[in-house]
Amino acid sequence: MTDRRDESWVALDAGADASERSGQLRRAHEEFTTAGRVVRPVRPLVAASWQRSARARVSPDGAAPVELDEEELSACRAAHPLAHVLPVVRELTGPYTGGGEHLVAMCDARGRLLWVEGHPGARRAAARMNFVPGARWAESTAGTNAPGTALAEDRPVQVFSAEHFRRPVQAWTCAAAPVHDPRTGRLLGAVDLTGGDGLAHPHSLGFVTALARTVESQLALLAPPPARDRVQLSALGREEALLVAGGRELRLSPRHSEMAVVLARHPEGLSGEALHLSLYEDETISPVTLRAELSRLRALLGPELLASRPYRLTAPVEGDFDTVARRLGSGAVAAAMNAYSGPLLPGSQAPAVARLRHSLAGQLRAALIARADPGLLSDWAYSPWGEDDLPVWQALATALPGPQQASARARLAELAAEQGPATGSQRHRA
Repeated sequence: MTDRRDESWVALDAGADASERSGQLRRAHEEFTTAGRVVRPVRPLVAASWQRSARARVSPDGAAPVELDEEELSACRAAHPLAHVLPVVRELTGPYTGGGEHLVAMCDARGRLLWVEGHPGARRAAARMNFVPGARWAESTAGTNAPGTALAEDRPVQVFSAEHFRRPVQAWTCAAAPVHDPRTGRLLGAVDLTGGDGLAHPHSLGFVTALARTVESQLALLAPPPARDRVQLSALGREEALLVAGGRELRLSPRHSEMAVVLARHPEGLSGEALHLSLYEDETISPVTLRAELSRLRALLGPELLASRPYRLTAPVEGDFDTVARRLGSGAVAAAMNAYSGPLLPGSQAPAVARLRHSLAGQLRAALIARADPGLLSDWAYSPWGEDDLPVWQALATALPGPQQASARARLAELAAEQGPATGSQRHRA
């Protein structure tokens, strides 16, 4: 029985008339692209993606940009964790690609296709819409499509026929699922199956979901075991941090996440008073409240990991926020951006966390503006935290090649009108 919570993620129910639905979707797509209205039978998932695509000024008749040349593509493949599981993906997808009708693809977290494999005839047909290695299929550049929308929604999706935002892609159907680092939960990319109407079936979505889970399991097996004397802390783009220590994975509460971040930044330890000032805006909150939270955190972590007098974590901590700062410090801006999965504990109002969040984001965005790389600037500008960042959009509009500047300048005009005299540096969300 189909879980009704998942119905919107399946493009076509088993037994449905694909030709009839395709015609309905083409008329709905025309209605949206000409009048901006969403009509039936467009699924909520697709409607939301169409709206994001329109806000990003994606042309319904354009093509995905090819961002990586052969040398850059080779380097990205060699450095990406998915390279280690490619043999497993090939073995499992052989029945799909062997008949010449379907392709299997893997992309990175920025939506850049690293591998596209299948029958030469299918690859040649897909190449006509730039579904090729090195092309970027993120929603912000290619509109609604399975790998791009799976990354945007961070869950498996299926996109059928004219659900694709771009008309040249509407002859295809695809299903994709995101892949995460099994240790940290960081989004690594997505696996995708692309082909004809035969993929418009719940089974293909189930298969690609299982494929992504298998990939994550293989990555977990291949990864070296974490050092038992080292703690890994992931807090970027998360309201609740993930802590890995002694072979255990712990999802911390928002308050415990703040404590872990602050203590990670102070390996020498903090007094109760200093920790209180770091965590609470409201100075009237009693120290007893802090001690109670620390007791709960110690019970969770174990007394061997959280010590007192002063309060400190007893093992070295590798935080994802420290990784970004370290890469920035060495001038590796692209690597820093790749590791930056969002603002640090974005909902936190703890003074020390807020200061670190704004400092890290400010340093990264300043480095991106100075580097003036259109791909990196696009990653920031089209992210949830960068969509209103006026200085970054200004830098992007300048950095893009002439023919590609129109959409950035249109968004720039919108932001200037919305923000008035306030600057983007005052308004940006990170």
